[in-house]
Amino acid sequence: MNHRHLGRCGLQIAPLVLGTDNYGNPTPEADAEAIVAAALAAGINCIDTADMYAGGETERMLGRILKALGARDKVILASKCHYPTSANPNDRGNSRYHIMRACEDSLRRLQTDVIDLYQLHRPDFNVPLDETLRALDDLVRQGKVRYIGSSTAPAWHIMAALMTSELRGYVHFVAEQSPYNLLDRRVENELLPMVRHARLGLITWSPMAMGMLAGRYSSASAVPADSRAQLRGGIYAERVTPRGVEVGNRFAALARAHGMEPAQLAVLWVKEQAGVTAPIIGPRTVAQLETLLPVLEMELSDEVRAACDEIAPPGGVIASFFNSAPWMAQRIV
Repeated sequence: MNHRHLGRCGLQIAPLVLGTDNYGNPTPEADAEAIVAAALAAGINCIDTADMYAGGETERMLGRILKALGARDKVILASKCHYPTSANPNDRGNSRYHIMRACEDSLRRLQTDVIDLYQLHRPDFNVPLDETLRALDDLVRQGKVRYIGSSTAPAWHIMAALMTSELRGYVHFVAEQSPYNLLDRRVENELLPMVRHARLGLITWSPMAMGMLAGRYSSASAVPADSRAQLRGGIYAERVTPRGVEVGNRFAALARAHGMEPAQLAVLWVKEQAGVTAPIIGPRTVAQLETLLPVLEMELSDEVRAACDEIAPPGGVIASFFNSAPWMAQRIV
C-alpha cells in the first residue's frame, strides 16, 4: 500500500480513512470494534471522529475500543470541535473558551493524552481567527494536540488562517476536510487548487453521496429504512434528490459494467483525484467495510475517469453536500 503524506507535515496515512459517525447511532459497540479491528488489519491507520457524534458517545465508544484492542499507538486519531455540546451559549463555536474545554472533554472520552489531528468542525465567522488559532497553538504547545486542521471551510478562510498563523507565529493547519463526491464537485473550483498550492492535506467526506452513488435508491421518495436519510432526516434527507438518484443510478450501472461494485468506484474516484489525501469511509458493518477495502490498492483508469466526467462534469453540483455550511450558496439547477 502506498501511504500518503498529510500535506506537508510528516504524517503518513493510508489512502482511506475510517469514519465513525455511525458508532452508537446506529452501529452497536461490538460491531464497531469488529470494524475497527478489520480496518487496522487491512492497513488503515487513521480514524476520524468528532465530539458531537451521538452526543459524545462515539468518542467514548472509540476510546474503549482502542483500549480493548491495544491499538491507540497504532492509529492517527482525529477529532473535531465546533458544534454545541450543552445548552451553555459558550459551549459551541470556535472561541478559545470552547476549544480548550472541548479538547479536554474529548481527551477524557477518548481515553488518550493527545489527539493527533484536531480539526475545527466548521468555520466560525463570529470569532477572530487569531483567537481561534492561538487556542489551537496553545493546545499543541501543551502536548494535547499534535496537528490541527479545519473542516468544510471556504478556501479563502483557510488561506486567511494560514496567513494569520504565519504572521503570529502560530502552528499552521496541515489539512482540510470537505465533502467531495461525483454529485458535488464544487471543491474543484477553488479548494482543490488552493490545498495543492499550499501543500495542505485534503481528507474528504461522503464519497458515496449518502448511498446515491452506491445505487441504493430506486427513487428519492423510496428511501431505504436503514439509510441515514431515513434514520436522521434533516440535512441528510435534503441531500437525496430526484436528480441525484437518477445520476447515481447511471453511475452504478457504469461501475457494474466495469466489474466494480458502485460503492467501490465512488470511493475510488475520490481517492484518485489530484490533491486528495484520502476519502473517509464510514461502514456500518464489517461486510460493508470488506467491500471497500480493495479500493486501497485499486487505480482509476483514464477510460472510467472520462466516463465519470460525462455523467457529472467537473466543478458542478447535482446534490448539495455543503448544506450544513451556511456560507455556501445552496442553489441547485
